[in-house]
Amino acid sequence: MHEWSQEASAKNLPVAALFSRHPLTIGIAYLVAYALLDWVSFISPIAPIGITPWNPATGLSFALVLLFGREYVPWLFVAPMLVNAFVLDLPMPVAAHLLGSLVIGAGYGAAATLLTLPRLDFDRTLSSKRSLMLLIGVAAISTGVVAIAYVGILTAFGLVAPAKLIETTAHQWIGDMIGITVLTPFLLILFTRKRHLVPSFEMAALVLVLIATLAAVFGLSDTFRVKQFYLFFLPVMWTAVRFGLEGVTAGLVLTQVGLMVAMQYAGIDANEVTAYQALMIVLALTGLTIGTLVSEQLRTQAQLRRNQEALERAARLDTMGAFAAALAHEINQPLTAIANYTRIAKMAVEKQSPDNLTAREAAGHAVAQVDRAAEVVRRLRDFIQLGRAEMRPHQAVDLIREAISHCRFETQAGLVSVETRIARNLPSVICDGLQIQQVLVNLIRNAAESISSSGRSNGRIVLEADLTDANRVLVSVRDNGPGFDPEILARALTPFTTTKQEGFGLGLALARSTAETHGGQLVIESAGGGAAVSFTLPTSIAETTSLEE
Repeated sequence: MHEWSQEASAKNLPVAALFSRHPLTIGIAYLVAYALLDWVSFISPIAPIGITPWNPATGLSFALVLLFGREYVPWLFVAPMLVNAFVLDLPMPVAAHLLGSLVIGAGYGAAATLLTLPRLDFDRTLSSKRSLMLLIGVAAISTGVVAIAYVGILTAFGLVAPAKLIETTAHQWIGDMIGITVLTPFLLILFTRKRHLVPSFEMAALVLVLIATLAAVFGLSDTFRVKQFYLFFLPVMWTAVRFGLEGVTAGLVLTQVGLMVAMQYAGIDANEVTAYQALMIVLALTGLTIGTLVSEQLRTQAQLRRNQEALERAARLDTMGAFAAALAHEINQPLTAIANYTRIAKMAVEKQSPDNLTAREAAGHAVAQVDRAAEVVRRLRDFIQLGRAEMRPHQAVDLIREAISHCRFETQAGLVSVETRIARNLPSVICDGLQIQQVLVNLIRNAAESISSSGRSNGRIVLEADLTDANRVLVSVRDNGPGFDPEILARALTPFTTTKQEGFGLGLALARSTAETHGGQLVIESAGGGAAVSFTLPTSIAETTSLEE
């Protein structure tokens, strides 16, 4: 089986059985369908040569090669010879039958083969305007060449008068062209697309409009039928815009069948039928072009939605990564404190004379850190889910003192003294207490580690809180350590920037994010005499003033 046919059958399960058939079975099925279509469309022929204004069998031949591959081209020689001789029983010499079949098979076999060449990059699903234009262009040229050659043969055998050569050639070209234009896209869509039309009230309404249009054109007046033909553009354009290429190909088949039935019912002359078929070519090309553009737009919109979903997934993954990093950073500190207090308790118990008081105090501190870690997890989870912090009034002095208590082990181990300079009668600050405490803990521990790593013996950390002119509380953490490295200072607030071997580089970035969440900014100062990090918090006074304004 042709490689593309296998791909198509995998995508379109309902027709998988057809593509898996033996090539001989497919060829015989093609012969039967070719004969049936030629017999059904044998309407208003030019006697005795059998040229008709609609040849859907030609569209079937194109679809056979495009769907199943070039190995089926020989069947294009066999079908017209057998059908013209035995089904239609045309009174033509055997030589004319053979030469005519040779011209039809060679012409359309070469045209369909050309479309299958890899360098043309023809898409059999007609998913682009380029592929549709290739099909229509090759069809127009090949039908013209075949029409000239075929009618030339008939003229040579005396079956067509030289005076009728051009007119008969036009009849042949229009019949084959409309056969390809209407049937081939329909078959390609039917056998290659996953998505098919689902019956709906709108489709039923379109069918009713088509029937009404046929009645209006062929049932009401005989005078302006050709001008009234343009009424067919309404249902065809409607179908193209609403259902894309899938819908308009089916709509064109229904329109063509209805048109032929109506013309037979109305007793239209053969020459006039050809004129209608010429208009049908224009209608079909217009509908196919609009249908292709609509389908391309729908695919573009679908692709944009997929891209948007991919971006949203990436954003969620990025948020999850940031959340994981933040969680690891925030939990690392309580876990470190828990480990330290547990070691103190263990050493106190393992003494020859157990120090129960020290062990009890260390265990109590460890339990407090466990509770703090659980609260950090809960608050981070709530922040991710709700996208907001838990803002309520707090006393700045309480936040600072509690943060200092959480850092007691680090400051005592590094022999670093901690001082507070808190202005009196500070108003309550409106903040997420846990987040602000965590910022202060990060800053205090960073300062203590910086002082310890520098080897200073008189390390000092000062926490300050004062009211600014803007009715905000300015909170600062100062130390007398070595300060920030000038190379690091410029990007100190960037995530994952750190000089610590085991650091995450998230402390200052998270502190900045928290400060900004509370309507302030994180300011970093560094000099030879140490470093200072400060931020502001809103107060109840500022909120009251804002409300009054």
